[in-house]
Amino acid sequence: MRIGFLFNHDHVHQVAHSLPIAHALLACGGGHEIVAATGSARLSGEVRRLSEGAGAALPIVQLDLRRRFTRACARRLEPVLPVTKLGIYRDNLDFFRTLDALVVSEKTSLLLRTRYGLKGLTLIHTRHGAGDRAIGFDARSAGFDHVLVSGPKIRDRLVRESGVPADRLSVVGYPKFDLHPPTAARLPFANPGRPTVLYNPHVSPHLSSWYRHGRAVLEHFLADDRYNLIFAPHCMLFHRRFVLTIDRLRLERPGSIARRILSAPNIHVDPGSRALTDMRYTNAADIYLGDASSQVYEYLARPRPCLFLNSHGAEWRGDPSYAHWRAGEVIGHPSQLGPALDRAIERHGRYCDEQRALFRESIALTAEPSSRRAARAVLATLGVGRAVPPLGLAA
Repeated sequence: MRIGFLFNHDHVHQVAHSLPIAHALLACGGGHEIVAATGSARLSGEVRRLSEGAGAALPIVQLDLRRRFTRACARRLEPVLPVTKLGIYRDNLDFFRTLDALVVSEKTSLLLRTRYGLKGLTLIHTRHGAGDRAIGFDARSAGFDHVLVSGPKIRDRLVRESGVPADRLSVVGYPKFDLHPPTAARLPFANPGRPTVLYNPHVSPHLSSWYRHGRAVLEHFLADDRYNLIFAPHCMLFHRRFVLTIDRLRLERPGSIARRILSAPNIHVDPGSRALTDMRYTNAADIYLGDASSQVYEYLARPRPCLFLNSHGAEWRGDPSYAHWRAGEVIGHPSQLGPALDRAIERHGRYCDEQRALFRESIALTAEPSSRRAARAVLATLGVGRAVPPLGLAA
C-alpha cells in the first residue's frame, strides 16, 4: 500500500496539520510505503524541518510544472492567481497514479477525481484548523472517501451541512499539537512587560477586518502604547498584490503598511514569516484580537482574553460560522478598542467556561496523541494490515 501526503500550497501553514500523521503511520509499521509530495522547494524544506527528530526518514518527492504551457502561464499569472498550485495536479498525474491513497489538508485535490479521472485513488481529508467559516462545511467535503476532524462540532456540521455520511468521519484531535511546540516569541518591544495583544485578521475580504479597519487598528496601538501589539495576519494576506476569494467572489488589495507602524517600539509586524503558522505568537499573546481566523482555537488551548472586530456588521449571534465570537466581546469599530481591551482583561472570568467549552467542541484531545489516532483512522479507511491499537494498549 502506497500512501501519499500532499503539501501543495503557496505557504507552509498546512504542513503541520497532516505531516504528524505521516510520521505516525511510519511508526505504526505494517510495511506500507509513506511518501510526502510537495509543490515547491519551500514546502520540501518545511517538511524536512518539521521531520527532524521524528524517527524514520520520510521520503519526499518534489513535484514540478512539467508542461511548457503551464510554466508559461505561471510566469505571467502567478502574482495574482495560484497557477502553480493548480498546475501541479495535471502535470504530475503519472505520480498520483502510483498511489493507493492520498492524504491532503485542502480540497483542491478533488480535481484529481473530478477533472482527471483518478477514481481508484482513495482521498482522505485532514482539514487544516478547527475554524467555523462556512466554506469549511461546503458540499465538497462529501467528495472525500474519509474526513479526519478535530472535534465533534466539526463532525456534526459536516454531517448536517455538507452531507458527509457519519461513517466517513473520524474525530482525531489536532495532530499539529503533537509537534514540539515552540517557545513563546521573544519580541523586541521597548517595554516587554506590558500586556501583549495579537491582532490576527483573516485574508478573506468578506470576513476580514483588515481591508476596512486594519490600519485604524494599527494606528490605535501607535497612539496608545499601554499595550504591545503583534500584528500577525493570515499568512496569505500579503502573499500577492491582490487577494481573490472563491467562496464569495471578491478581489481586494491588501496594500502596504506605513513606515511609522513598522518602526513603532510597541508594535511587531510580521507579514509572512514561518512564525505566523507555528503558534509562537498565539503562545506569546495575553489578548487575542481577531475576526474569522481558526487560529483563535489554537490560542484557546490556554484560556485568555479575546476581543473580536465585526467590520461587516454581521448578524453573528446564533450563526455557527461565528461560534468563536462567544469567547469574548464583539465590537464594531476600532474607535471602541481602548475601553474594550481594558474590559477584555477585567471581565475575562465571565468567558472562561465558554472558552473551555468552545475548545472541547472544536478540538477533542485524549491521552493518545492526535496523530496516532489519525493514523489509525487512515488505516481503517483503507482496510489494510493489522489494526493499530490505541497508544498504550496491547495489540
